[in-house]
Amino acid sequence: MAKRKKKKSSGGLWLSHTLKALWIGFVLIIISSFLYVFAIKGDWFGLFGGMPSVKALENPENELASELYSADKVLLGIYYRPNSNRTPAQYQDLSPNLIQALTAIEDIRFNQHSGIDPKGIIRAVVGVLTFNRKGGGSTLSQQIAKNLFNTRQEDFDGSLLKRIKNNDIKTLIQKSKEWIIAVELEKNFTKEEIMAMYLNTVDFGGNTFGINLASRTFFNTTPDSLAIQEAAVLVGLVQAPSYFNPVRNPENSKRKRNIVLGQMEKYQFITKTMLDSLVNLPIGIDYEIQNQNVGLATYFRTVTGNFLRDWAVDNDHDLYGDGLKIYTTIDSRLQKYAEEAMSEQMKRLQAHFMEHLEGRQPWIDENKKVIPKFLESRMHASPHYRRLKKRYEDHPDSIEIVLNLPKRMTVFSWDGDIDTVMSSMDSLSYYKHFLQSGFIAMDPNTGHIKAWVGGIDHKYFKYDHVKYGRRQPGSTFKPIVYATAIENGYSPCYTLMDAKVTFDIPGNKKWTPQNAGGKYTGKEMTIRKAMANSVNSITAKMMQKVGPSEVVKMAKRLGIQSELEAVPALCLGVNDVSLFELVGAYSTFVNKGTHITPFFITRIEDKNGNILQEFPPKTFEAINEETAYIMLHMLKGALEEEGGAALGLSYEVKVGNEIGAKTGTTQNASDGWFIGITKDLAAGAWVGGDDRSIHFRNWVSGQGSRTARPIWNRFMEMVYADEQTHITKGPFPRPIRKLSVEINCDQYDDLSNVSDSLEVETPVIIINPDDIR
Repeated sequence: MAKRKKKKSSGGLWLSHTLKALWIGFVLIIISSFLYVFAIKGDWFGLFGGMPSVKALENPENELASELYSADKVLLGIYYRPNSNRTPAQYQDLSPNLIQALTAIEDIRFNQHSGIDPKGIIRAVVGVLTFNRKGGGSTLSQQIAKNLFNTRQEDFDGSLLKRIKNNDIKTLIQKSKEWIIAVELEKNFTKEEIMAMYLNTVDFGGNTFGINLASRTFFNTTPDSLAIQEAAVLVGLVQAPSYFNPVRNPENSKRKRNIVLGQMEKYQFITKTMLDSLVNLPIGIDYEIQNQNVGLATYFRTVTGNFLRDWAVDNDHDLYGDGLKIYTTIDSRLQKYAEEAMSEQMKRLQAHFMEHLEGRQPWIDENKKVIPKFLESRMHASPHYRRLKKRYEDHPDSIEIVLNLPKRMTVFSWDGDIDTVMSSMDSLSYYKHFLQSGFIAMDPNTGHIKAWVGGIDHKYFKYDHVKYGRRQPGSTFKPIVYATAIENGYSPCYTLMDAKVTFDIPGNKKWTPQNAGGKYTGKEMTIRKAMANSVNSITAKMMQKVGPSEVVKMAKRLGIQSELEAVPALCLGVNDVSLFELVGAYSTFVNKGTHITPFFITRIEDKNGNILQEFPPKTFEAINEETAYIMLHMLKGALEEEGGAALGLSYEVKVGNEIGAKTGTTQNASDGWFIGITKDLAAGAWVGGDDRSIHFRNWVSGQGSRTARPIWNRFMEMVYADEQTHITKGPFPRPIRKLSVEINCDQYDDLSNVSDSLEVETPVIIINPDDIR
């Protein structure tokens, strides 16, 4: 009898169907997931919005600030657009403390996953379902996708995303995009590259992007030098840049820092003992906002930026986004000394100036009378007044009301910023009382500019007095007259009488230059002594002999590009020139007659270190070697001749050294100058008011030997005291060939005292060249 087939129980059938259904469901989920991923990745029918291209993922573009470096590799400053203030750091530049802190708090399985962390996702989903969102599921790679490619902006929304009102669904689609990008990033970059990429793109708040800038801004250090507690502060700051800001919210920052440290201890990056010690430390920030008003070489950075903007346009580059590396000639140590020297002298001089004024206004005319309506005329020339005039075009009375309306403001002082209440007119008056200055130092043998200080404080006084400021040079122009004479065969020992000299000028006019106090000694003196003592009559006689046109030609050969009038009064420096030009001209004497146009950029590289352009020096023979050396000898007279204007230099600078120098002071002491040269440096300082009418009421207090020379002297003291600068004292190099003229003038010197005081030079009278053509 055949056996009957055993019938399956109903329970068994249910289990079989259930397993089959689950399997089919699983397969459908897998297929659907693949279709979902492909649909998002391919943006089917434009529903989901675009995705970064493969090329974009392999070479993610990100605006990078361009960096400006000194010759000794110190970062001077950066050029960037708002909201893109970042400079990249390489992985090897990152402190292990930083990497461990970031891993502990953000992505502990960073080295195990491939862009997506399943455990993290599950934790995040459970958190959503249980309303306990203590931790997210985003890996560092996903966060890069969001930060670098802006996946949550409308540009990446497709037609479906734009119609979806449910935020959770929208977030799911956006997260999916980030997962896809994260996986692609992991395919194209190493873990080290991804770690560096994250820290270079993250926002630390306050327009501070990237770990390089954050390290400098909050701790005045570099990423490789961050201590454990500092790294913990910065890593904690990332999650909520405003709430955890250590400046505005120090308690929140400290609490978050300690949470990060706790995570580091949990994952055994630090010990329990270290944790207990670190959590009790203060935040200890060294905060300084990184901008063009702080740090070294602020004026130099602005001037360089003007050049670089034009260069970038001409060469199809973006100064503010291409991450260029600009290497300059500036020496950070010399720059520091120059800024300190100026600050020391100008703070002291400003106090003397205010005491000297005794409450009187500093803007005075030739008769020492206060100029009426001076402030009003200056205000009417200001951009602020033009804006007000446009706004209140039909109500001119409103302009005066606004200008005299008191308001809160922060103003400059030599003892630190002052919070006060002033009107715009009060503020203008306050700032017009300050004396201004400029200083530049260069290597005369290479043309490299080593230090550049364009003013007393870039935050409050933007105008650069090195290159853009042009003022009458006074007696500092005289060496150009004497260089013309030397080139024409005159010896430093050539003698002339200190006597009245008169020029016939067009229009049946005559011009007679005056010495100090209108006095002439009537004695013969060498032209070397005359230049050292700044005797106007002798300089004028030499101008008469060589001719104004020849002096103009000499000035142009020495690098003076400002417009010069070929008139007799040029011998006293009546045409405006810049400090930049004068120092460049004097450097030609040190460099054996070869003029090198002073320059400040050596090369520009792209973000990958490829050289885009190098800047070789521009040189030409201005004068022969003999003329150049004789001019050094002439300029040394400032220290070697009785009454020389450089005798007041300090012993530390003079001993064992050869120095050539010249002071300059214009009428009423509106401008004080000092140019000094050594075998290694040519440097100069200018001091004066914002306007020519702002100056000391007596000429002696405002002469260049008292206003400008102390800056040069203090700078050189600090430079020589620092062996690391490799700038030493010593003689100027001698020419190889024997000189064709006599320079030992002892036998000719029979003038005992040219000036009433060894510290007083002959003033130069300001003359309008139009009056003496």
